[in-house]
Amino acid sequence: MALNVRALIRHMRSANPLWGAPRLHGELRKLGVEVSQTTVAKYIERRRTPPSPTWRTFLTTHVSPLASIDFFTVPTATFRVLFVLIILSHNRRRVVYVNVTDHPTATWTRQQIREAFPDDCAPRYLLRDRDGVYGPDFGDTLKHVGIEEVVSAPRSPWQNPFVERLIGTIRRECLDHVIVWNERSLRRTLRVYLDLYHRWRTHLALDKDAPEPRITQSPKHGGASSAHTSTGSTTMTNAAPLDRRVGPACGHQSGCLRRRDVLVYRNGVGTCAQQQSRHLK
Repeated sequence: MALNVRALIRHMRSANPLWGAPRLHGELRKLGVEVSQTTVAKYIERRRTPPSPTWRTFLTTHVSPLASIDFFTVPTATFRVLFVLIILSHNRRRVVYVNVTDHPTATWTRQQIREAFPDDCAPRYLLRDRDGVYGPDFGDTLKHVGIEEVVSAPRSPWQNPFVERLIGTIRRECLDHVIVWNERSLRRTLRVYLDLYHRWRTHLALDKDAPEPRITQSPKHGGASSAHTSTGSTTMTNAAPLDRRVGPACGHQSGCLRRRDVLVYRNGVGTCAQQQSRHLK
């Protein structure tokens, strides 16, 4: 192709950035320039627009004010199916709320949001999927507690990766190794595992630290010892393992409070509200 034709194509493109190859080819034909549309497309300059942020970029940018919610099912020894609702704070990968039911409804799910965030501890965004159990009024409930709803695309669990990975972790490390009899049994099992999860289990995303930061224990404190939990997990430590610690801010036992057998975690330890509640024993 002649150099003057190339220059003409690029000049027309720069003067009309919205024109594509078909439009430019048509104008060239009217000017008596015989060239194919494929050749025109080859020589036009591509628009240099900044790339749009990816979904992963959104999750990384808003990791601190973002939380995720999801359901997963657990079969029991009596052939019942229990539904577990779990809310995960992306910051430090803390589980802030867990509850179990055998018949989730939209009304029940909205009530869990009110109980999970009763004060000013609500995150800015809550990421969820398009499960029908949330109901049409779920977004209004979130607005009342100051949360902006973020809904993933249909059939795209990869857009809610943090809570999906947590569910897989709970299954692989806990529920696949125990027999669940009923709701009480499942709550007790989840309580024990989540205590281990928050205080002892290391995470790659946290630079191999636990959600509640663990101090580095020098070998001078003693030899490494193992501690077995009722969920089958083993933890190695140089100190006395799995002792019940006391939260620094409220003076209560770490991790939790109990409201009608509901597991609630307030920023790990130290900020649990004692009113209308009693601690897990």
